Amino acid sequence: MKVEVVEQRPTRAKLLLTETNPAFVNALRRALLAEVPKMAIDSVEFHLGPIMDEAGAEYESVSPLFDEIVSHRLGMLPIPTEPGLYTFRASCTCGGEGCPSCTILYSLNKKGPGMVYSGDLEPLGDAKFKVRDERIPIVELGEREAILAYATAELGVGRTHGKWQAVQGAGYRYGAKIAVDQARIDLPETYVRLCPKDVFAAEGRKLLVKHEDRCNLCDACVEESKGAIQVEGDPTRILFQFETDGSLTAKQALLEATKILEQRFEQFRDLVGEFEK
Repeated sequence: MKVEVVEQRPTRAKLLLTETNPAFVNALRRALLAEVPKMAIDSVEFHLGPIMDEAGAEYESVSPLFDEIVSHRLGMLPIPTEPGLYTFRASCTCGGEGCPSCTILYSLNKKGPGMVYSGDLEPLGDAKFKVRDERIPIVELGEREAILAYATAELGVGRTHGKWQAVQGAGYRYGAKIAVDQARIDLPETYVRLCPKDVFAAEGRKLLVKHEDRCNLCDACVEESKGAIQVEGDPTRILFQFETDGSLTAKQALLEATKILEQRFEQFRDLVGEFEK
């Protein structure tokens, strides 16, 4: 399988995969969605009782939402993740107690009135673990309302819970094979205007296929041409795209997914080898 990067952004990537088949591409899609590990908040401890500010004013430790709902919203925040830096809590040398090798601690201290945002969540340690998107709303506090909580983030994978799913919108489509019967094309400009993806170009009386990879197989040109243009999907050329929630970059997620697939295929080969003995 060959890979060509069509588009790469911090949280989005589009790839052209050639000399492949849908089975391998779908394995990559599933690994991205369900197997790439990322950090997410898994437990939240709320302070109960009055909260005092620096001037001695008293606030009630309450918000319009139940603590469980606030916890869920905190759990869905994209916690910055560095692949390989943390271990899974269940397999950590601390025995699952929670330590700097498997958890990140955060504090949330906000007094109303006003909206509590993801940027109000402060890491107790390295500032690089602060949520990058600081304008994700959590809950709006009223007069004399406040929230004081401590949250613990740990490593997980998407097949366990959606909050550990680093990749969204992963999908693919076949590339196109386009054949044009020039003898049956009278007005090539018609198909240039008709195509929503700017696939064709007119050169005199000829209709040229300029950007075959842009074709989304809508078949509008096939219907208009009464069969003078033939379009079919090519399962050996697949356009694959995905985006992340910001916890990992698109490049990090892709490298982690391919590493996981390599390990799984090696394990499968070893298991098959056992039958040959």
